[in-house]
Amino acid sequence: MSGVDVLVAVVTHDSADVLPGLLASLPAAMAGATWQTVVVDNASRDDSVAVARRLAPDARVLATGRNGGYAAGINAAVATGGPHAAVLVLNPDVRLDPGSVSILLAALREPGVGIAVPRLRDGTGARIDSQRREPTLLRALADAGLGAARAGRIGRLGEVVTDESAYAAACDTDWAEGSVQLVSADCWARVGPWDESFFLYSEETDFDLRAGDAGLSTRYVPAAGAVHLQGGSAGSVRLWPLLVVNRLRLFRRRHGMLAAVPFWLALVLREGGRAGLGRPTSRAALRALVDPTRLRKPAGPDWLR
Repeated sequence: MSGVDVLVAVVTHDSADVLPGLLASLPAAMAGATWQTVVVDNASRDDSVAVARRLAPDARVLATGRNGGYAAGINAAVATGGPHAAVLVLNPDVRLDPGSVSILLAALREPGVGIAVPRLRDGTGARIDSQRREPTLLRALADAGLGAARAGRIGRLGEVVTDESAYAAACDTDWAEGSVQLVSADCWARVGPWDESFFLYSEETDFDLRAGDAGLSTRYVPAAGAVHLQGGSAGSVRLWPLLVVNRLRLFRRRHGMLAAVPFWLALVLREGGRAGLGRPTSRAALRALVDPTRLRKPAGPDWLR
């Protein structure tokens, strides 16, 4: 195939402070591979666009003029970029380890692998529990009753994989945290584009699960590493409700309205219990879950107001 090995799709929104670190990490991470960088800016109010153009003069920088969300930015990058063998989806607050992309590319060459993801660490160097299992009613109830960390250590009970041993060797996972995902061009052709209706949260869940539906696995590759500084959704009364509601939307889309009712109840139990403990994020999520208007409202910047 003509073109580059990797199309690097970076989606920015008020990312001027973190983008330089990502761009600086790319050359070493791409050792042995050819790449083209496309930065799609979702209406930043800071100088993200100027930073991208100054620090990555060979990159294509697309200022969309609107905040269409993460999936819309990824799709725009792929539509704007040239021929490629794989798409590297990146948050701007990621720092890739040297050689990591070449390792992920090797994983994509294995039969049946459509997506490859690295071992993630946070800013302190601690492991991020990035592997996930498909959302089910039982897992939602386990999360509500036991907590995600405890449930994730009991067999396949939890949605979040928290057992340390699961991160020691390469393995397939139902889906993975979406800050760093290398997607083969074949996988994109069979599954993509990413679903822009989620705006933020669950878009990677949807994409990876659809890849699984198409017979392509998501491969966790611990030999490849990256740092994800991470956003603040867990502590944000604006963002956490959207994350929770999008989980419900995804489940309803895959399983239908009837099955979504008990899943909704499990989410209400979880957020209600944590709201009772004084968590403002859960109080905000609970209000969204019991508000029919919020549940029907399309995800987007207006939803967050």
